[in-house]
This record gives sequence, structure tokens and C-alpha cells, in this order.
Amino acid sequence: MWLLLWIVLGIGGVLLALALAFHINILVRYMPVVVRIFQEKPLFIIPFGQPVADAEEVELPTADGLTLKGCYLKAAEPRKGVILFGLEFGSSRWGCVPYCGFLRERGYDIFTFEMRGQGQSPAQAGYEPLQWVTDFDVQDFQTAVEYLKARPDCDPRGIGFFGLSKGGGAGLYVGARDDFVRCFVTDGAFGTVSTMVPYEKQWVYIYTRLPWTVTLIPHWYYVYAAHLGIRRISKLRNVNYPELEAVLHRLAPRPWLMIHGGADNYIKPDMARELFSYAGAPKELWLVNKAKHNQAMQTANGEYQSRVLAFFDQHLGGARQEPGVRDQDVPGS
Repeated sequence: MWLLLWIVLGIGGVLLALALAFHINILVRYMPVVVRIFQEKPLFIIPFGQPVADAEEVELPTADGLTLKGCYLKAAEPRKGVILFGLEFGSSRWGCVPYCGFLRERGYDIFTFEMRGQGQSPAQAGYEPLQWVTDFDVQDFQTAVEYLKARPDCDPRGIGFFGLSKGGGAGLYVGARDDFVRCFVTDGAFGTVSTMVPYEKQWVYIYTRLPWTVTLIPHWYYVYAAHLGIRRISKLRNVNYPELEAVLHRLAPRPWLMIHGGADNYIKPDMARELFSYAGAPKELWLVNKAKHNQAMQTANGEYQSRVLAFFDQHLGGARQEPGVRDQDVPGS
């Protein structure tokens, strides 16, 4: 009896020592790789658009003293609703024009802005934006939502959200916690953890001398390692990376149309499906065949526009507002 107990304890001790040695090996050998790759900037095709002559130039003062640049484009016909557009990483505010021109023509006001350190919005000392959503991006989007609430021509019913890639993730995070945002369309949106975990498995396979061990590592450990890596990068860059996956359940019962490129080599379709799984109904995932990252509109052409317009007409348009209510001058813009 005692012999059996000692054998069990001995085996347990050996397994614990092996697990500890494995964990230390991951921290020493592979965590620096995760930290380095996380901070690399991918080569995206970024639309910049062209300035619009009748755009209302807007300045957004943030709580920490910056002034962000934005523009408000009023609908070409009686207004159905207001849409906040979230720009992709690196884009100027005029990057909304190719994506939102058809919405403006069909009765939607469009507002967009450049996050700090992007376009003409001032940079913040000690902060270099990357493609990952940070707490500063969240703060900037919250500022934009509050601005739309405070406009004299505010739509009291709330707004819709349409965002690309990083802008899509930041807008989802803010909108999940604010019911003023009534519905969501994203294209190429991604979360930090749900994107890192598949890449971790790929990186370990590439850098390990024993690739067969990759399949033996449980999924929960990859998630744990992702959080460790994010915390290390947060300290290194003096910024926080909010976890989008943790708040997506709060979107429901507000609808979400998630658009994603079926041939996206950066944020792969499985990563999109994983992020999508965190939200409740109503929701729809549209994978656009052969489309790369943020190229769904160019690939799907007219179908892209018709689907997005139909979504906003169903979930945001409703009854048109009384004419004249929205034509007041907005102080500070």
C-alpha cells in the first residue's frame, strides 16, 4: 500500500518537474518570439480616399488633452440614421469614402475620425500605435460616441456602427458596452487572443526542434501563454490591450453582420469564426470567397454594398426623421 503511494507520488513529481521544465522552456525560448512578432506591422493595402468638399470638419477633444481629427458627411437625401465608421489601421479619415459613399446616397449620415497617432490626429508621447486595439483606441472611440450623442442633430434612437479591421474591433468593444450603438457591421475585425493562439501554434511548430509536441500541448495552455505574452508586451509598450472576446456577449440582442475575407492570410477565416462564436444571436458571418484582408468590398463588388445597405435599412433605418432637425450648426466642429 505504502509502496504504491510512493510510486504514485514519484510519478506525479516527475510529471510536475517535466511540466515546470516545459513551461520555463516556453518562457525562455518562445515567449521572446511571440513578443517580437506581435510588434511587427503587416503590409496592408490601405485605402485613403479623397477629401469631400461638403464634409463637416470635426475636432474631437479627448479627456487626456489631445484633439482628434474627424469628418461628418451628411446624407444626400432625408436622413434614415447615423453611422459611426471605424477606420482600419493607418488610414486617413477620408478612407471612409469608398466604403460609405453608397450609404450616404441612400440616407445615412457618416461620421469617422482618426485615432491618436493616425492620419492628422496628433501622436501621444511614448505611444506608437500598432494594428492591435489598445485602451487608447477604446478611449478615442468612446469620445466619438459621446460626440455623436452631444450633437444638436443627434438621432435619439442611437447609431449604427461600420468598421474595418482594427477600427472594427475597437468599435465593437465600445459598442458592446453602450446601447446607444444599435447594430454592427464589421469587415476583417479581429480579437487579440483569438488571433494570437493559432499563430502561437504555428510559431511553436516552426521554432521547436520537436514539432510533434505541438499537438500534445492543450489548447488552454496556448490561451494562458497568449495572456502572458500580452501582459509582457503591455509592460514593454506601457499600454493595455483590451480583450474583445470577453465583451462580445454583450452585443446581443443587437444584431451583428461580420464580413470576412475567405482568403485572408493575416486574420484567417478560422480566427474570424472563433471571434464570432463569442457573440450571441442575432448575428451573421459572411465569408467572401477569394477576398484577402479588407478586400471583400472589391471582390464581392455590388453584393457587398447591397448586403450592408439592407442590414442598416433593416436594423437602423426605420422611420425617417423630421427635416430640419439635423441641419443645425454644431458648436466646436
